Amino acid sequence: MKILGIETSCDETGICIIETTGNDVSDFSIKILGNQLYSQVALHAQYGGVFPMMAKREHAKNLVPLFEKCLEESNLLKRKMDPRIHEDDKSKIKEILVRESGMYEQLIQLVEKIEKPDIDAIAVTNGPGLEPALWVGVNFAKALSEYWSIPLIPTNHMEGHILAASLDQIKNSEPHSNQFLIKEIKFPAIALLISGGHTQLVLAEDWLQYEIIGNTKDDAVGEAYDKVARILGLTYPGGPKISKLAEKERLENPSKKTSYPLPRPMIHSKDLDFSFSGLKTAVLYTVKKIPELTDAIKQEIAKEFEDAVLEVLLTKTKSAIEKYNTKTIIIGGGVSANKKIREKFAELAKKLEIDFLVPEVSASTDNAVMIAVAGFINIISGKKFETEFKAQGNLTL
Repeated sequence: MKILGIETSCDETGICIIETTGNDVSDFSIKILGNQLYSQVALHAQYGGVFPMMAKREHAKNLVPLFEKCLEESNLLKRKMDPRIHEDDKSKIKEILVRESGMYEQLIQLVEKIEKPDIDAIAVTNGPGLEPALWVGVNFAKALSEYWSIPLIPTNHMEGHILAASLDQIKNSEPHSNQFLIKEIKFPAIALLISGGHTQLVLAEDWLQYEIIGNTKDDAVGEAYDKVARILGLTYPGGPKISKLAEKERLENPSKKTSYPLPRPMIHSKDLDFSFSGLKTAVLYTVKKIPELTDAIKQEIAKEFEDAVLEVLLTKTKSAIEKYNTKTIIIGGGVSANKKIREKFAELAKKLEIDFLVPEVSASTDNAVMIAVAGFINIISGKKFETEFKAQGNLTL
């Protein structure tokens, strides 16, 4: 089975095509035939954060060219002899893409010159995320589905992050293998989803069976990283810069006690929820009291901030594991690319003698592969899909 994955939940435009073999999650493998990703980070950096309408515009501009490149990379792009398209088909595509500036013209030019590709299903992110951005991907997927009569699978972005952690690259003689197996997940499992928009603890009793048991009350952890970076005068995206400063401080001053202690919000609460707004505010008040914010002080505050975040995440996750007697820790989302977070959660899993799953760093951020894989697992699990669905910014698991 060949599946087209489409991801436009925020500021990454992702298109991929995977080929799958097997009929059950315990024995199937996937091969990435084509994978294209366009990041808008440089565009949004000049404004200090993601602008939803700019993200929407860039998705609309880039989806069709990326799709063509992905087809070519996958060896699925075949030129057709007759470029004619029935006017009724044009009208249907135009109606679907009426709100996506310029996409109708681009897509018509493409489908006029190529045959229907050998694709069995289309998996598209329909939430959560920035709703204007999500709609571009959803409408693009609906247009392809309508024109080529390909089944469409609305896919949850957060489920994609969870399942990305289960991909295990097949080691073979090829230097850059694109073949993967699904790792065995011992259930029940706890998934910690950490990104710019989410901080969630999810209990997974089995494949595709989720219960959100902890959530952020305010800022998501990735959002807190970016806001603290801005307070320290660092440019967007600030998360990686904070982590780099923190790592430098650990190397240069491994045993130094911080001069700028920060709180660990909700660490002793009886629930499994999070709050990072107060931690961000504590950094702001700390910085206001410092006459001169030197590079050395920024470095020290960055480390203390990251230590505070880590302590809260680890404590809450450990509590969830003990409460639900889980056998696996999964972490996913953009912030899971953080080196220190990976190290500490690996240590926690080893200490508790349970499994630890985390995606490759390159697969931690938003991408279309995780959406295609999630779509496929939903198909073989027998899930029924709504043909009339919409983008939902606040979609939950």
